[in-house]
Amino acid sequence: MARKTTRKRKPSATKNSKFLTYVAWFLAIVALMLSSLVAGYYFGFKDAKDQNTKTILQEKKKTKELQSKLEKTTHKQEDVAKRLQEVLKKESKTYTSASHEIDDAELVNPPKQIQKTKVVMTHKPKLAIIIDDVSTSAQVHSIKSLHIPITMSFLPPSPARPNSARLAAKEGFYMVHLPMEAEHFSKEEPYTLHVRDTQQEIMQRVAEIKTLFPKVAYINNHTGSKFTSNEIAMNRLFFALKKEGVHFVDSRTTAKTQAPKVSKNYGIEYVARDVFLDHHMEEEYVKEQIEKAVKFAEEHGKAIAIGHPHKNTLQALAESKELLKKVQLVQVKDIY
Repeated sequence: MARKTTRKRKPSATKNSKFLTYVAWFLAIVALMLSSLVAGYYFGFKDAKDQNTKTILQEKKKTKELQSKLEKTTHKQEDVAKRLQEVLKKESKTYTSASHEIDDAELVNPPKQIQKTKVVMTHKPKLAIIIDDVSTSAQVHSIKSLHIPITMSFLPPSPARPNSARLAAKEGFYMVHLPMEAEHFSKEEPYTLHVRDTQQEIMQRVAEIKTLFPKVAYINNHTGSKFTSNEIAMNRLFFALKKEGVHFVDSRTTAKTQAPKVSKNYGIEYVARDVFLDHHMEEEYVKEQIEKAVKFAEEHGKAIAIGHPHKNTLQALAESKELLKKVQLVQVKDIY
């Protein structure tokens, strides 16, 4: 029989085949990894680019919104300023002149006989500005539109101004502008105090004022050149005011005022107006008087100025805010 020959596989061929398989797998894995890296880089870069673009757009949007708000704010401020000007330009009451308060024009500025001692200030001087004759809502609105501390002095209610007490009740602090007899005044206010009035009549009138204006702590005289120059009448008034816990601020409508003497007799500090703002109606004149009030306050540490709610006075005050920064504007109650 012929011998069968067995053919053996060559070990080297098998090893080479396995090696090539491993290499192929390795290369495939490397290729896959590289593809992932490239794809990741591409998409990551794209996302970053998109995010950056989104951020830029958001910033632009915010900038536009900010600009829009700024423009709106500017327009709003301009509108407020315009409205304020319109409010101040309106006559809340017809005034031919504010000079009816004072009999002698020389009294507009402080008379020599009651000049105060000059002082060296270590802080801002105080200035209180009283606006007399307040009696309507339009006047109150005009005064408050100034946004500066103003002491409003309300005329008592009368048929011509029935709402003055109700308007005052809405305010935290106010005064009453009490009509008193004048030497020369053609149109006297209702319920004016006269030198002939008895103590009982004056006490009754002051009690009525306290009932109408429960929060009142200060009154000043409307006109009153004849009444305040009469010592007996002023003694009766001070007695009635003291009983009701009300202080008197002398509007100084006459050089003959007996308020300093009577105040001293009662052991009360004399409080009076120093500068009258609108004896004449011209706006430039009022500005000059405001400047005088500021200078007087700087020289003496404090001052009281009186004006009225007509358009030129209010406009002059609105346009004098830079000047008024030299003083501390306060209510009358905070000056003494």
